[in-house]
Amino acid sequence: MILNVCPNPSIDTYAWLEDLQPGHSNRITKLVEFPGGKATHIAIALQELGQSNTLMANWAGNTGEWIKEQCATGGIRISGISIEGQNRKCYTFRSDNPAFANTELLEPGPVFNSNHWNEFKSVFEKEIKNHELICISGSWPKGASNTATKELVDFVNKAGKKVIIDCSGEQLKKSLTTSFFGIHLNEHEASELLGTDSVDKSIAILRQKAELIAITKGAEGLWLYYKDELFHANVHLDQVISTVGAGDCLTAGIAYAVYHDFSPERTAAYGAACGAANCLHEELGALEKQTVERLLEKVVVKKIKLNTTNYAD
Repeated sequence: MILNVCPNPSIDTYAWLEDLQPGHSNRITKLVEFPGGKATHIAIALQELGQSNTLMANWAGNTGEWIKEQCATGGIRISGISIEGQNRKCYTFRSDNPAFANTELLEPGPVFNSNHWNEFKSVFEKEIKNHELICISGSWPKGASNTATKELVDFVNKAGKKVIIDCSGEQLKKSLTTSFFGIHLNEHEASELLGTDSVDKSIAILRQKAELIAITKGAEGLWLYYKDELFHANVHLDQVISTVGAGDCLTAGIAYAVYHDFSPERTAAYGAACGAANCLHEELGALEKQTVERLLEKVVVKKIKLNTTNYAD
């Protein structure tokens, strides 16, 4: 099985609003809610692909129970710990008014402490024994150490298992002080972390730490370095309904391919197809298997000659 670790799950909410007038009452006309958090999206996408998996998280309050129930109903195995407070809700406003359409409001979520961390580590150590691939994706609640993701990576390495991480900020910086199997970065994260927009230079730096490197640039597609080969994969879409969660679904496609030992070329195709499938889906951070299968036939995958001669390993 694949273990997906979502430190800070959420309820992602579309909120329809005709207008926004500061200082006045503003009435939301419609709400649609989805289980959220980066690794939650990965778990849902994997389940849709037919891959059994576990979602481990910090669950808080009634919102946490709702997220768990929604995921468990879909067949996902639930693990993790219970903490005080409420899991966050994240609102994305839908409107014909471009002034605030797609504006987001994010709740703070629960507070994490040392007791929670000790309990979380204990559960995590038990879980990784029964999973061959682990995906650690997303932010941590307030109060968590900025080395939390790195420490989980160390547990995975000690157990001799594979881990793919997708995080940002200090969690990412601290994680790069050790080595691990795989990493997914978008172009903004790569530029901020590595100080370059060059895929070749990014890979030259990151391959000292990771065996699999996925760098995404939105509509420009995916660059995947895996088994010492570099591929670019992309698929043309005539329409895009929502890009929220596309990167998470792409990570799910890569994890699925790695778990089933697909070739690097096929792995790149699965990542691109799953990311694109999410863009054709109204539900946030989700995809449909039949859409993935259709897009796999349209993905263009090209092998790229990796040029690192100008960059020191």
